[in-house]
Amino acid sequence: MTRPFSVAVYCSSSDHVDRAYFEAADALGLGLAARGWRLVFGAGRVGLMGAVAFATHRGGGKIYGVIPHALDRVELTYEECDELLRVETMRQRKALMEENADAYIALPGGLGTLEEIVEIIVLKQLRYIDRPIVLLNTAGYWEPLIALFEEMIQQQFLTLANPNLYQVVGTVDAALDYIASYSLMETPPLAGTDDEERVRTALE
Repeated sequence: MTRPFSVAVYCSSSDHVDRAYFEAADALGLGLAARGWRLVFGAGRVGLMGAVAFATHRGGGKIYGVIPHALDRVELTYEECDELLRVETMRQRKALMEENADAYIALPGGLGTLEEIVEIIVLKQLRYIDRPIVLLNTAGYWEPLIALFEEMIQQQFLTLANPNLYQVVGTVDAALDYIASYSLMETPPLAGTDDEERVRTALE
């Protein structure tokens, strides 16, 4: 059976962040549901993770969740997922989320969120994937990261081989519209299966 178009959302599990971030998570969940897109996430029911999940289900959407056994209690698992997987490691969680998504959105978050979205950006930079990646820049949260990327480029630590590597947007609607239109964009072709060739072409 063909799965629905799916969007991985990376975000904070903290309940103590500003209300504006919860509002963005809520709007994102409702937006995914309205478009008939499935939410792929880390299966937590607290913080922004919980907010986006509750909103997705409130809007009638479907959810695929993945959580390591060690976080089952810490993150208070969102048991209502339409499909819920419990895995052994964080690496398994990240791999399943990446493999089961057609697009990726990072809401504001901490170290875990940062690690997850940067790994996805690296996969696209090296052309292992060619899918839309969005930083939802609520209240300018991602500005320091964007500035760091720009500094890396200026000092030649980073080469953007793909002009569509990631998109920074300020609203949920802009994020979803970008994802919806992504297939119409011209993106560099995926490199061959050889890792050395893939890296070489990405760095040219």
